[in-house]
Amino acid sequence: MHGSSSVARSTVDAAAIEDSVKRLDGVAVRTPLQRNLRLSERTGAQVWLKREDLQIGRSYKLRGAYNLIAQLDDAAKAAGVVCASAGNHGQGLAYSCHILGVQGKVYVPRTTPRQKRDRIAALGGKQVKVIVTGDTYDDAAAAALAEVEATGATMVPAFDDPRTVAGQGTVAVELVEQLGQAPDVLVVPVGGGGLVAGVATWIRHRHPGVRIVGVEPAGAASMAAAFEAGAPVTLPHLDSFVDGAAVRRVGEVTLPLVQEAGVELMSVPEGLVCSEMLELYQTDGLIAEPAGALSTSALGNGLDVRPGETVVCLLSGGNNDVSRYGEILERSLVYEGLKHYFLVTFPQEPGALRTFLDGVLGPDDDIALFEYVKRNNRETGVALVGIEISSRDDLPGLLARMDAAPLDIERINPNSPEFRYLI
Repeated sequence: MHGSSSVARSTVDAAAIEDSVKRLDGVAVRTPLQRNLRLSERTGAQVWLKREDLQIGRSYKLRGAYNLIAQLDDAAKAAGVVCASAGNHGQGLAYSCHILGVQGKVYVPRTTPRQKRDRIAALGGKQVKVIVTGDTYDDAAAAALAEVEATGATMVPAFDDPRTVAGQGTVAVELVEQLGQAPDVLVVPVGGGGLVAGVATWIRHRHPGVRIVGVEPAGAASMAAAFEAGAPVTLPHLDSFVDGAAVRRVGEVTLPLVQEAGVELMSVPEGLVCSEMLELYQTDGLIAEPAGALSTSALGNGLDVRPGETVVCLLSGGNNDVSRYGEILERSLVYEGLKHYFLVTFPQEPGALRTFLDGVLGPDDDIALFEYVKRNNRETGVALVGIEISSRDDLPGLLARMDAAPLDIERINPNSPEFRYLI
């Protein structure tokens, strides 16, 4: 650990990040910095979004991948490059290979949305091969490492390399130039730590008064676990929903940089991320992937900022598969307390369903799901019932009517293992 910390300090500093700005000039897009009315009104602060969802590959990842590959010598470029990716890093590597004329292989887990896989192939063209393997990012990383050991190709880490970190840090240089000053608060999504390490390192050296907040998904808070342990630790359980930030173990290079920069960490529930994705889409007209909505989901939901402060949130990516919106809406409704599931045991007699509809449901309650799950009993039948309510304040009344009804009704707890089969 001590060795990796000294490597990180000696190779990732403000000068290395400023050199990366020059290297990326004409390759990476200078993405817009836009004031967000919704979040500004919610918080009373001046909230700006750094729109890295409009970067090539619809994510900031190009910056780090290109910065690393461009610095390889001719022999290393000829041997090719390899990476593991949940999708966005693979797109950054693919485009870099296309620009630099280097052969590359991208290993992605099966959970990677098809939209991201297709974009990797499109950006890389003939230079890049996409290989789908395993169920998690870590499975893909193991396969990529085996490929490197077998062929002598160069591994291009998604976050745990000083050159990757320095490339990602260029986002900070750009946004400060665009804003004309350093913000009071900078909110950054956190997965393996490459983006927050790069951004925070440059800010710490050039604008040390800025409050930097790193936001992790609650089901994959690997940086917080590393902070607590004092070294990277492997999470025993991982919720892979926020796929761009669902990393089981943060980097040896990134952790000390994040610690040294005094980054303040917080986590947000996956359901809140879903609600924010829908707000970004419906109110702001922005398509954010789950990791892209991490920073803005924290505002007003645990992250307090003072009225009048200048706040910049990094919207890190926009690669969201449209087929996921059904699950996103479902998770949001459950998180907001507007959708609930029950097992209702009906007696097999006329009028039983009518009793439930008339005696239990309120005037604004809606049955969103109704299906029998057991049919082999002549006297009773169990139905899985999903109910949407118009306000979370309606829930106590619904539960009270259920208790009073002449039916056996069991609520399915959102935190129970059974609930995972419903969304």
